[in-house]
Amino acid sequence: MNRFHTIIGGLVLPILLASSCSTESAIQQILGVIGVSAEAPVFLSCKAVSPREIDFRFSLPVRVLSLNFDPPLEVQSMSEGDVVAVTLERGLNGGEPLTADILVEDEHRNTLNVLVPLRARNDRLPLLTITELRTEYAKPKVEFVEFKTRSAGNLGALRLFIAGNGLDQPIFEFPPAEVQAGEYIVVHLRSLEVGLVNETGTDLGLSAGTEAFPGSRDFWVPDAKERFRKTDAVFFLDQDDLVLDGVLLSESPDTPWAKAEVAAAAELLGKQGAWLCSGKDSIPGPGDAVESKATTVTRSISRNEALPDSHHASDWYITASSSATPGKPNSTKKYEPK
Repeated sequence: MNRFHTIIGGLVLPILLASSCSTESAIQQILGVIGVSAEAPVFLSCKAVSPREIDFRFSLPVRVLSLNFDPPLEVQSMSEGDVVAVTLERGLNGGEPLTADILVEDEHRNTLNVLVPLRARNDRLPLLTITELRTEYAKPKVEFVEFKTRSAGNLGALRLFIAGNGLDQPIFEFPPAEVQAGEYIVVHLRSLEVGLVNETGTDLGLSAGTEAFPGSRDFWVPDAKERFRKTDAVFFLDQDDLVLDGVLLSESPDTPWAKAEVAAAAELLGKQGAWLCSGKDSIPGPGDAVESKATTVTRSISRNEALPDSHHASDWYITASSSATPGKPNSTKKYEPK
């Protein structure tokens, strides 16, 4: 038992009996008398800042009592303070998943044990452009997000967000996968069939699911939940929370955003220049989004791939019926309202 617990055990009962204060107030009185802070350190975040360095952030200065990684890694050095900088003996592969088990204590010997998953630093993410979207579902065809790489790189730790599901966690975080420029990559947003495989290697014909074509790279989000809606925001973030590309959708352009998360995503895309407004406003509204009311399972929301990306709704159109093309160049057949 540390000094803090020993002193509290001996003093808290007499003071509580002699005082009309609450238990919390009484404990604070004790700590004030003996000069000890009751404030324990709080874990704030963990981030790989280079292939060999990982930073752990706390609310108070701490020192590390123990640190273990799974898979096991050798530590070369570590610092003390509210930011614990850990340097590894070897560099990690970009986007490699690992778990850190860290035990720290502050100057008053208050301890905190944290078990946290993270990804190794990946500075080789490819440039990419979202090219096609499906927000509707009819088994076995599921919702999807398709994008095309504009440079070679590694997908590891690339994060896909769909705002209607919240902004605290991505819908999908990519495993390490080397890609070349010009690849079509499809993230299928439900898993309904057997034989579904995330294609991380050179064989793009491994996955057996519906609309998993041998010429494209397929990834599958687990389970069968609904994740995408006609009014939503979809975007990719790197490990520094920079938007690599994003799209805003609205079923009713004249109606304000119904979800705060979608409004927040629109603000993020606008501030980072990933989605532009038609007027002078810097924050896109529903009227600046791609109008999605007419989209169906077979009428996808497609980018005009013949034009450069202007980060604007004018880049997009609804394809004609039976013209969705996940994993292939977009159909140029456009939906024409009757």
